[in-house]
Amino acid sequence: MGLLATFEISGSALSAQSIRLNTIASNLANAETIASSEAEAYRSRQPVFQALLANQASPGEVGVNMLGIVESQQAINRRYEPGHPLADKDGYIFGSNVNPVEEMANMISASRAYQNNVEVLNTSRDLLLRVLSLGN
Repeated sequence: MGLLATFEISGSALSAQSIRLNTIASNLANAETIASSEAEAYRSRQPVFQALLANQASPGEVGVNMLGIVESQQAINRRYEPGHPLADKDGYIFGSNVNPVEEMANMISASRAYQNNVEVLNTSRDLLLRVLSLGN
């Protein structure tokens, strides 16, 4: 694997972490939403990634590939509030299944992974510039 492949790997990892951060932001923004039925309630979403390894991928294809975004299957929060305008016929409202503490931990992890990949890109760039300066 050459030095230029490092740029491709880190670039795809930056893109993956950006998607992860956007998904987390969406989850946190919808953490307190209320719905009138379990089917309408917001469900936490998580991106799913696949590592493309040099020995498994097509030539020139390495890094991280996004497979999609999946919804959490955890139970929806159900509260009895018969006076709420969105309450169903039995008096229940349905909240999201987003766990804000877990999402904040995921956000810290994703932002650190993003920062690490920026460092990898900067270091690779510096190494490439030093190699090019050896030829002078």
